Amino acid sequence: MNTRDKFLSCMAFEKDAPPPKWEYGYWAGAVRRWYKEGLTPITGIPDHLDGGQTIRAELMGYKEGGIVDQDIHRLLGMDEPERRIPIKNFIFPLFEKEIIEDHEDWFIYQDGWGMLKQEMKDRSSPERFLSAPVKSWSDWEMIREERLQPGTQGRIPVNWPALVKEYRNRTAPLVIGGEQGFFGSLRYLLGEVDVLIALIEQPKLIHAINNHLCDFWMQLYQPVLSEITPDVALIWEDMCYKNGPLISPHMFQEFCLPFYKRLTAFFRDFGVKIIHVDTDGNAWKLIPLFIEGGATGLFPMEVAANMDVTRLRQSFPHLQMMGGVDKLKLMGNLQDIDLVLNQKILPTVRSGGYIPMIDHLVPPEVSWENFIYYRRALNQAVER
Repeated sequence: MNTRDKFLSCMAFEKDAPPPKWEYGYWAGAVRRWYKEGLTPITGIPDHLDGGQTIRAELMGYKEGGIVDQDIHRLLGMDEPERRIPIKNFIFPLFEKEIIEDHEDWFIYQDGWGMLKQEMKDRSSPERFLSAPVKSWSDWEMIREERLQPGTQGRIPVNWPALVKEYRNRTAPLVIGGEQGFFGSLRYLLGEVDVLIALIEQPKLIHAINNHLCDFWMQLYQPVLSEITPDVALIWEDMCYKNGPLISPHMFQEFCLPFYKRLTAFFRDFGVKIIHVDTDGNAWKLIPLFIEGGATGLFPMEVAANMDVTRLRQSFPHLQMMGGVDKLKLMGNLQDIDLVLNQKILPTVRSGGYIPMIDHLVPPEVSWENFIYYRRALNQAVER
């Protein structure tokens, strides 16, 4: 079986279907530690990356412009990464990246999505968000007309005919979507705090934005889906934290659910049957609404946020899942890893519809000995 066959069989809950051997990704600091502890740097990673930056693995390997691991993938015989159709499906053309203020130790800059951020020059701390591009109706109308139109030249790659031919002979799952979501996109347009205020004080603006985004994505994807049927549609949200969602289920019903139903029905009309939501944190209260909205799966199932895959499988027997391996347990001893695999992960694998991997980026506190022990044990178990 190639990777696409494994993925489709697993997501269809076929009996004894082996899940793809995938990981989500790694912190650069973890990979650098592993090079010191025994991983051979054949390809390596760029020297300029700080320890908190992302090294993408098989599940995230499609991201344009990202740094993708080669050494771990090759050594452990991991499966082919999923692929994403490279459509520019959010703000485009991008804002000009420019320095707004330049100080001795720090600077303020505008990124390609129009967000203002403050960053230390020595990158000793995470960048700090200052503001987003939409602060008023007029801001929204300008961005809508100038940067969120489906017909803008350059959204579809110039080599699209060649890609279509390539995709028709693919051996890995093909994904459409990514920077689309009816809360996640709002965060980038309005800002993480201001969007929560706007849900209360400017509900008409939120409805207008999501209505346009839904129409925009359907118009953008229609000619693409007329030529190729992807295996997965991806909706990105990141709308939960450790203890629950950032908005109430009632707010989701009002501001997100109608647009989920429209967009997922559109995908199904074009034969896309697998629709996954990417959200960190504790999503228990929203899962029934994701399902009602047409989503079929969820990831990365962060264990520290109470996203236990064994309990989730009991409550949602048909939910497709990816992730769910507790990264914190990999900081312990080998017996801890055995317990997690044998008591939680492998029984859930046998239930079908589940691709096990660590529940987000692997941090540098995980040793190479522990990681390679975990991954080899898991590979051996799923290959049987």
